[in-house]
Amino acid sequence: MRSITTLSLQYAHRFYGFKGEAQYLHGHTGVLTIEVEDTIEEGVNMVYPCNEIQKVAWDLLKNFDHALVLREDDPLLPAILSVYEKQGIRNGAPTNTMKGEAFETKYAKAYPECRLVVTKETMTVEGMIKIVYDLLKDKLNIVKLTFTSGVNAASEEFKPSSSIDRCPKCGVALNENGVCPKCGYRK
Repeated sequence: MRSITTLSLQYAHRFYGFKGEAQYLHGHTGVLTIEVEDTIEEGVNMVYPCNEIQKVAWDLLKNFDHALVLREDDPLLPAILSVYEKQGIRNGAPTNTMKGEAFETKYAKAYPECRLVVTKETMTVEGMIKIVYDLLKDKLNIVKLTFTSGVNAASEEFKPSSSIDRCPKCGVALNENGVCPKCGYRK
């Protein structure tokens, strides 16, 4: 069985080198749907609490919300960083309170302090799915991701990666010590 949840992300990007409207800097509202599969946890009668899927995903994905997403070879990148430096916000500002967990993967690197994500490839809906799966595959038993942005949409299915030990009281994943981070249950 599956638990399914969605997250909404507001971001700006452009397709550097693309011939068409997307070559210009523009913004989107993206909707990510995450499907997690496992057995139903008897004590809580669910696969995985959807609000907990959102918490796990949001810790990393909030880096994309109200952020600028540019490819690493985009000539706008050094210009943006220079402007941020001149404004004194490159290393963060007191008003930047929604910072996600910094990350660097084979597909992208997040700079939460300046609301910037730098990608290896153009950030399309397909590219976002690759980035999200790479970030979350060891945290959630993802079997399907769908990302829509404007009129664009992509979806990919995955084989369940592993069985994740979950709390019999609240259904969330146990940490590496066998302890539930939500209720304190110990295995």
